Amino acid sequence: MRLRTWLYLLKQGADNILSNRLIHTISVGTIAVSLILLGAFLLLLINMNEWMQEWGQSLSLSVYLEDNLTEEAKQAIQNRLAHLPGAEITAFTSKEKAEQELIKALGNQEGLLEGLSRNPLPASFEVLIRDVVRNRVDLKEVKQDLEEMAGVDEVQYSDQWLERFESMIALFKMVGFVTGGLLCIMVLFIIANTIKLTIYARREEIEIYKLVGATDWFVKVPFLVEGTIQGLMGGLVALLVLFLAYHALAMKTVQLSGLPLIRLAFLPGRYAALLLLLSLFLGMIGSFITIGRFLRPGT
Repeated sequence: MRLRTWLYLLKQGADNILSNRLIHTISVGTIAVSLILLGAFLLLLINMNEWMQEWGQSLSLSVYLEDNLTEEAKQAIQNRLAHLPGAEITAFTSKEKAEQELIKALGNQEGLLEGLSRNPLPASFEVLIRDVVRNRVDLKEVKQDLEEMAGVDEVQYSDQWLERFESMIALFKMVGFVTGGLLCIMVLFIIANTIKLTIYARREEIEIYKLVGATDWFVKVPFLVEGTIQGLMGGLVALLVLFLAYHALAMKTVQLSGLPLIRLAFLPGRYAALLLLLSLFLGMIGSFITIGRFLRPGT
């Protein structure tokens, strides 16, 4: 087909949308909701990966001490911790302070501790180790060495929690893929039914086109344009809503003992472009399926 014909068909598709604004607005809104859910899954997954990487670069170490520890043994442990690569002692919690914090955390339930004859909570050092990868810190080896020191009862490090967090991300990815697939099917269904309604509304016009010798593609292209525009508009609305929600929820980095906890990031450019391409592709495929069923050659 010539360029003039293509321009006419594109204009025809756009005019069809304008003449059926209500149906297409509802369709675009529903598509946008589906893509918002898909984009939200993607956004959360990206941020979870980034948080895990940040936490993996700066890990915390809790060193629990034995009771009746001498001041010399305590100082030796403190010196050993201070000389670990990239280490910073962020806090020392005595047995008394640990008990006070537990009582405060229990609130109205502090009576649960009345039956205890002694304070069972250990004193502890909290240590932050920065740039674990660059400093080549083997936390399992550090844990073993520290637990062999006199006065050290147990050592725990945040990498143990990160391993569980990584498993949770893997599960979330699987759920995201399944949910994303279902949402894509929903978008196809919405677009296909919207185009179907448009075809029914314009049956007489289509019959006239075919009677005067219009080719099948001359009839089909405006519907493809409609579906593609619907999908693209739904993707744009979804990205806009996600961007506004991101700005509403975004906050400065929250830190605990120097460890970054939360720093929201928006979808990288390639993911945003992928979401738009997906919406455009779903719009085109949804309309193609419908016109293939209702406008077969010879009908």
